[in-house]
Amino acid sequence: MKPSFAVVGCGKVGTALGKFLTRKGYRLTGLSCKNRSSAQKAAEIIGTNHFSTVAWEITKNSEIVFITTPDSAIQETCFNIAQNNGFSQNTVVLHCSGALPSTILSPAKTCGAFTGSMHPLQSFADSKTDYNPFAGIVVSVEGDDNAVNTAREIVKDLGADFAKIKTESKILYHAAAVTASNYLVTLLDLAFKLIEEAGIAGKDAFKILKPLVEGTLDNIEKVGIPTALTGPIARGDIETVTRHLDEIGRKKPELLSLYRTLGLHTIDIALSGKTISESTAENLKKILLKN
Repeated sequence: MKPSFAVVGCGKVGTALGKFLTRKGYRLTGLSCKNRSSAQKAAEIIGTNHFSTVAWEITKNSEIVFITTPDSAIQETCFNIAQNNGFSQNTVVLHCSGALPSTILSPAKTCGAFTGSMHPLQSFADSKTDYNPFAGIVVSVEGDDNAVNTAREIVKDLGADFAKIKTESKILYHAAAVTASNYLVTLLDLAFKLIEEAGIAGKDAFKILKPLVEGTLDNIEKVGIPTALTGPIARGDIETVTRHLDEIGRKKPELLSLYRTLGLHTIDIALSGKTISESTAENLKKILLKN
């Protein structure tokens, strides 16, 4: 028999956990949210009548408790539940923040609970969807051994892939996720602005560059980052890089600093892939650092 669980925080992640764990045979003891209408809405989506605005009313008899409130409320929520004896002995308490470590759940330990974090690397857009948003994604986990082992089973049952990370490095994990997702948007914004300046209509920029982006991602998957790197820096083409800098400086000077920074980091990748010499790398750095 699958364990019982409660969800505190009825946003998209909490609602998705409630919905899809229930489908996998986990027994939902209840949902809690400060806003009664939000709790009721989540309960309707999941298909339960057990919801409350008082968290410890629905967590007391649960073997697993998910705290899926906004990050700023996780610690206080955990403290309030613990103060009201809302965690049973050996309960596994998990939060789903990507940036915060499991140590913020330390109040739960006063009740004899185990703590951990379980962060799905996924964007949750619609609570009402019947598509399992956990299927095929990676869920990163850290915390007490008991919490990690429980989370491992949950991840498996959700159809996701498990990845264990270091508690003390949780913020670096989150920075990596931000870089891969948010900063990819920033990088493509840079590319779109440059290609628009070259005469391509903004509405066509994505269509034109998409095959190049997809091809690059495919190459990274197949051969790794150093070998996947192509272009003027990988070739040591100082003349082309110089012309890039001159043209961007004249036509899109507000983008020049970002282009220089990206170029400097790309030199290190080219060196690790042994496509350029140390002397070429130094010459590239000189022109990229030139005022």
